[in-house]
Amino acid sequence: MNHHPEPVVTTAQGAVRGLRQEDGTAAFLNIPYAAPPLGAGRFAPPEPHEPWGGVRDATVPGPNAPQSERKLGSIDMAPYFGTGWSRSEDYLTVNVWTPAVAQSDLPVMVFVHGGGFVAGSTRSAMYDGSAFARDGVVLVTLNYRLGIAGFLDLPGAPANRGLLDVVAALRWVRENIAGFGGDPDNVTLFGQSAGATVVGGVLATAEATGLFRRAIVQSGSGLGAFSTEQAARVTAAAAEALSIEPHVGAFADISDERLVEVASQLAGIDLQTETHGDPLIGLSPFSLVLDTQPAASVAAGLAADVDLLVGTNTEEGNLYLVPVGKYATSTAADVDEAATRSHPDPARLVETYRKSRPEASYAELRSAIMADALFGAGSRALAGAHAAHPESATYAYEFAWRSRALDGELGATHAVELPFVFDLADRPELNGPSALLGPDKPPADLADRMHETWIRFAATGDPGWDPYDTERRATMHIDAEWTQIDDPRSRERQAWS
Repeated sequence: MNHHPEPVVTTAQGAVRGLRQEDGTAAFLNIPYAAPPLGAGRFAPPEPHEPWGGVRDATVPGPNAPQSERKLGSIDMAPYFGTGWSRSEDYLTVNVWTPAVAQSDLPVMVFVHGGGFVAGSTRSAMYDGSAFARDGVVLVTLNYRLGIAGFLDLPGAPANRGLLDVVAALRWVRENIAGFGGDPDNVTLFGQSAGATVVGGVLATAEATGLFRRAIVQSGSGLGAFSTEQAARVTAAAAEALSIEPHVGAFADISDERLVEVASQLAGIDLQTETHGDPLIGLSPFSLVLDTQPAASVAAGLAADVDLLVGTNTEEGNLYLVPVGKYATSTAADVDEAATRSHPDPARLVETYRKSRPEASYAELRSAIMADALFGAGSRALAGAHAAHPESATYAYEFAWRSRALDGELGATHAVELPFVFDLADRPELNGPSALLGPDKPPADLADRMHETWIRFAATGDPGWDPYDTERRATMHIDAEWTQIDDPRSRERQAWS
């Protein structure tokens, strides 16, 4: 028998009824933070949601942004990407997990999911915030516009609408989170992959100043934005595929189904320009669109008052090679091609990596170069830019625990830290020979410690090791053992600067 009434919280738009969980925490699902993006509104800034009368049910998962189902070869990424599009237009929503609404002034953490700017949602099993609530944090996850609606740069429309959604969700948090027991003045914005790149973009967004106090960037990039010239190539290709003019008025008439279909056909556009390489090395035609990279804006002083934790995984590139059968077959030509896509002086880059890793196979070199092109160089640039401002703290980590999935090849790849951050590493769907964490049990205390460390940073601004500065570059190397290292792989770092 459930003798506890289901918790009700009143937000600025109306009351919501959540779900009391067995451990006494509560979950509130599918609460709108902005109006549904309809028609031309899909390409406009987010607007406030209409108020509702009565009490809105917040006990079942809601819809998500239009997207196609995303598969990644032989690895089961459903816990990460979700299972595709759950349709309804009212999807600009948050999920909130809280220890108990009777408490107050708890630290708040707001998570932005990854998925290459075209997939992912709050419905994914990986983003269950129960462990955060159990440990005294109000945890918020959010949906944002994806693909063409979220990130295609369209004449007549504001850029980076998916990022504007995240800022709108932060405003919702500021206005409403006290009702869920959270402290609106202690908000940590964190994200992974595309979500981490969005967090870097929010750091560089003046309108977001004051909405959060700390940020965590997990495998993102402060150098991941396309220039407007690069973005215009993607827009031209999308308009051509749809046989319409590259203008917001023409796109407003196209159905979500058709936009999703076309978005998945845009891979492979050449985005190299006179002045810019492709920051996503051909993997996605969608990213932030900015003429100044977030790292440069942060260097100029934006987000100087925000504490920052930034890090990457040791073998990020493996996720893009191993599950699709491209890893073990790597050749010297593949290494050269990865360098050519990534760097203005590819021969020097390859030589640096060969010297730095004399024992490495072609597969390892290829993966390492891809990893730095996509995440490493841009994460170091963001950390260095932020560390130049002493009024807040900067910290760095490298996650090195190796998954033995896919015959032991997957390794410390992209996304493998997430189950540890969310303290879900024991979930059955994440364990097994083709699941993210592989067939072996991870070290028993790794999830406990990682999860506690993220919470400690959110609560206090200090994760428990030395700050990162541009001389020592102190970095916590996270594995079964945790070891602080100064300036890891310095020769490789210098090759990108």
